[in-house]
Amino acid sequence: MTINFEKLGLKEVINASGRMTILGVSKVSENVLTAQRFGGEHFFEMSQLAIQTGAYLAKLLKVEDAQIVSSASAGIAQSVAALIGAGDLYHAYHPYTDKINKREIILPKGHNVDYGTPVEVMVEQGGGQVIEAGYANMCGPDHLEMMITEKTAAILYIKSHHTVQKSMLTVAETATVAKAHKIPLIVDAAAEEDLFKYIQAGADLVIYSGAKAMEGPSAGLVIGKKEYIEWIRLQGKGIGRAMKIGKDNILGFTQAVEDYLVHGSEAGSEMKARMLPFIADLNEISDLSAEVVQDGAGRDIYRASVKVSGEKNAKQVIEELKEKDPAVYTREYQANNGIIEFDVRSVNQSEMTKIVNRLKEIM
Repeated sequence: MTINFEKLGLKEVINASGRMTILGVSKVSENVLTAQRFGGEHFFEMSQLAIQTGAYLAKLLKVEDAQIVSSASAGIAQSVAALIGAGDLYHAYHPYTDKINKREIILPKGHNVDYGTPVEVMVEQGGGQVIEAGYANMCGPDHLEMMITEKTAAILYIKSHHTVQKSMLTVAETATVAKAHKIPLIVDAAAEEDLFKYIQAGADLVIYSGAKAMEGPSAGLVIGKKEYIEWIRLQGKGIGRAMKIGKDNILGFTQAVEDYLVHGSEAGSEMKARMLPFIADLNEISDLSAEVVQDGAGRDIYRASVKVSGEKNAKQVIEELKEKDPAVYTREYQANNGIIEFDVRSVNQSEMTKIVNRLKEIM
């Protein structure tokens, strides 16, 4: 008997939360599955597989080099370790050695967020020490500059809807500061959809999640300067060993990037069009008021925003949506304001109907 929900005692999930790690992020295409199968059925010189897939992706993305890692989080930890160690083999074997004290990683205070784990945990895993710049509601170039010392190893910029959006300097402004002080700039763009924008803005290393916008298998990608990428590969002898990625996912992810560059993501206009019947059905349910809203970070992503009134509050409705099989997961960030958001990127029309029927039962 092949693996299925019943065999493992699992509930099926309708993912209206978005491409979230807690739900397995995204689905992969047949094309990607074929590439994963090819990887699973063959042997490779793994060091050469890393180098050659990196070179292939670098050519597609018009960068000096690239390295596939196990996740975007691993990309942060290994990038930090790489820039602290600067290619030193002793450091790779002894990543937390006292012999190196240039470990400070400057991060805008509003970027020091918890995205499932705190950013600073990944920085510290790489041997770095977070130095916060600016304030929770403001960080400009001058705030970054005043935190630079002889112990600064890198600047880290988190491009994410999780971070504070207002009164924050741009990647380009951050790059100007970094270049003026000859300090490497790492941009974590895990869920971002533009694979060219941040390198063009002046970042030295840019990190992406493989399973979010690109809908690949569990993986991460670091692109940027060749020397720095080589230093990241060296971390395979150190902390990167605990973060290694298998041959099947390396090849599946390589295929996912190639396909993504050809086909892209669903356009915001298409999302809005798909949601119109869904929004109309939700507005027919008592004590619910639905509308289309854009992603808070300004991405071309649109969601159904549902205001809950009446006897049950948003948090209660969210929990009841999860209880049955299939479990319906939503975006919960505004539940305290009485709002539930539904991200339909991974939801088909049949699943939207199931969500509407479940909400009718709950309300």
